[in-house]
Amino acid sequence: MNRRRFLLLTACAALPGMAGAAPAAPSQEWRGRAMGADVTLRLHGAGPAQARGFFAEAARLLAQVENLFSLHRDSDLARLNRDGRLRFPAAGMVELLALSDRLHRATGGAFDPTVQPLWLARAQGGDEAAARALAGWDSVAWSRAEVRLARPGMALTFNGLAQGWAADRLAGAAARHGLTDLLIDAGEMRALGARGWRVGLADAAGREHRRIRLGDRALATSSPGGTLIGPRGLPHILAPDGGAPPWDTISVSADSAALADGLSTALCLMPPEAACAALARLPGCRIELAIPAPHAEFPGKTSSFCLA
Repeated sequence: MNRRRFLLLTACAALPGMAGAAPAAPSQEWRGRAMGADVTLRLHGAGPAQARGFFAEAARLLAQVENLFSLHRDSDLARLNRDGRLRFPAAGMVELLALSDRLHRATGGAFDPTVQPLWLARAQGGDEAAARALAGWDSVAWSRAEVRLARPGMALTFNGLAQGWAADRLAGAAARHGLTDLLIDAGEMRALGARGWRVGLADAAGREHRRIRLGDRALATSSPGGTLIGPRGLPHILAPDGGAPPWDTISVSADSAALADGLSTALCLMPPEAACAALARLPGCRIELAIPAPHAEFPGKTSSFCLA
């Protein structure tokens, strides 16, 4: 199961039963795939030609995301990891590097795209201690002219950001097509429209704990144990220091899907006090669901432990 398949869509239209709400118009839907996740776009109130134009642009945008950030094809990111440098990075690459830096600082280093060698070592049953020595965001130098990795063997992953960034780009495309009632599910969710969409929040086992109304906002969920990798079946979300994630599931909402994506990834590696401090540095972000891991020694249920 993909680690972000824990958001259960419980309504494919604006919330039913709202006072004065007009009957829902027939929905239109498009399905695709990007960055290892299924992508679903649901529209209301759009004409067929309008929807076709948006869906065609959506397919082009998702292909661009793959060409930039895929780890499984000859993307810009794959070339950076292979060569240790990338001249004149695309604007999208610079944007995610800047967001990574912001999240790294806000989370005290919990968000760190340089964990890719550690992820590979875990997935392949390799030497995690040696791979951990290759991590370190401070060893990544970047500008609009060049991205450079300081040590041979270093590698980046944007799997904790790229799906959310794709959802934000799709939202921008929808606005250009005049769409105002839309749900984007690209592994992370981004909703357009004031009426909102009803979404259920579930843990790593798929048990729903809460429902929220998502309107003109983004939502991301991370569950380290939702996907287990390697011969020992260990969590796929890794702390740079190799510590065990203290959370079973964290769901975060924010104005940006990329920000919610990265923050949910980082917060599931952080104890409550550190997580609340990170939220204080990122205004507009909110924890919607927080479920401690079975081994966690701090108290907590399934609701938010702090708000920002």
